[in-house]
Amino acid sequence: MATLRPLGDRVVIKPVAREEKTKGGIYLPDTASKERPMEGTVIAVGPGRLLDNGKRADIGVNVDDRVVFAKYGGTEFKTEDDVEYLIISEKDIMAVIE
Repeated sequence: MATLRPLGDRVVIKPVAREEKTKGGIYLPDTASKERPMEGTVIAVGPGRLLDNGKRADIGVNVDDRVVFAKYGGTEFKTEDDVEYLIISEKDIMAVIE
């Protein structure tokens, strides 16, 4: 299995599984369930962006945090064992779910 090590202020997120069925028991067609989720779990965190003075800015999320992120932010990446991840900049993370 490949290990992703994000650079700068990037964060690797494993999006939540897409729902195939609503809470009421209605199955969603493929076109409706293909919408990208906006919630996921942080898998890896980069060292932070490099500031002008040579120091690194702290990142406000940690590994295993559940987060909400911008709908169209980041880049999707699929490993050779078909696990989907999202590589996103910290600025595209809107909230931590507690």
